[in-house]
Amino acid sequence: MRAYERLIQYVKVHTASSLDTETTPTTYRQFDLSRRLAREMRAMGMAEVYEDDYAYVYGTVPASPGLEQKPCVGFIAHIDTVPEFSGANVKPRLVENYSGEDLPLGSSGRVLSAEKFPHLRALKGHTLITTDGTTVLGADDKAGVAEILTACERLLNSDLPHGRVVVCFTPDEEVGHGAALLDIDRLGADFAYTVDGGELWEINYETFNAASAHWDVTGLSVHPGSAKDMMVNASLVAMEINAMLPAGDVPAHTEGYEGFFHLTGMSGAVDKAELDYIIRDHSAALYQARIESMRHIEHLINAKYGPGTAKLTVQEQYRNMAERLKHSMGIVELAKRAIEKAGLEPQLIPVRGGTDGAQLTYRGLLCPNIGTGGYCCHGPYEHISVENMDLAVQIILNIAGEVIRR
Repeated sequence: MRAYERLIQYVKVHTASSLDTETTPTTYRQFDLSRRLAREMRAMGMAEVYEDDYAYVYGTVPASPGLEQKPCVGFIAHIDTVPEFSGANVKPRLVENYSGEDLPLGSSGRVLSAEKFPHLRALKGHTLITTDGTTVLGADDKAGVAEILTACERLLNSDLPHGRVVVCFTPDEEVGHGAALLDIDRLGADFAYTVDGGELWEINYETFNAASAHWDVTGLSVHPGSAKDMMVNASLVAMEINAMLPAGDVPAHTEGYEGFFHLTGMSGAVDKAELDYIIRDHSAALYQARIESMRHIEHLINAKYGPGTAKLTVQEQYRNMAERLKHSMGIVELAKRAIEKAGLEPQLIPVRGGTDGAQLTYRGLLCPNIGTGGYCCHGPYEHISVENMDLAVQIILNIAGEVIRR
């Protein structure tokens, strides 16, 4: 079976995670796909297939005879889709011999625009897989799942020499919990790769350092007619807090290695207000400086309006995995060779976000990220091509081949 055939089956299974529950998985429907994958893995002859109580699925492709002592490589992808846009009733469309021009998405009124998405020109002649414009496709990251399992099937049914290959498919990556309960010992990999990126030539081993910041602002509400020198309007104080942050350090004005403060939510009245931010920076020093800037603002606001007016709560989310991987760049070089063997020129691209691999790397499993060949995830314009998926499978197989040459 080819990877795209698997993808078309998987995306029809509704697996969106949720921001509103604290269980793992955050939605029970993720078991619908995890159990299906476990059955499929057993049917194709994978060993040590195991699905736990949290919808994590593990499996092994045993090493070729004589190669049992070679390093064990892992491949990881996630089964959930983004909660912010519908992943129910997905209707994937196959567009053969794509023209490279604008492509209407069903009757939704949405159009894949070659002007807005210039990479589409490079997909001319490919067989495109798109949505009907009303849902996500779910190639993020069911394409990664499909590509990994297709590569495993190829290894099991060919004489391609390889060491032990292990896989894990995780829930809840889209809400930041995908790596939290992954059993590294059960997986048994010496190192691993998440297959959860975009361009096939990308290798990601640098992520943001990340934290969330929550502000509780307490005001003093009195009758506005007699408020002189007494009222403290919490909503206005919240606006003042935001105004004290650098206006250019926001996602809309930053790129590459530039960090930011991102206001994700706000609410308020005269007596109470709240602000929610995420803080991001690739540099550990600048990341810490951003947190200290917020703490300084907290001090200034409380000095101006009185103790307890502003309360800042910062929670670390993940760290830049480059801090660990920079001492073990051999696995990044291995991925580069695998991509070159597929006829592409590899590029090291920093992730303006995080990956499951970032958490796993800090837990002790070095885990950079490689691409699936998909585009425009997290919305109705998501798409991928059959040819890109075939090439992604080849890159995974190339990695398995390169491991035994280490």
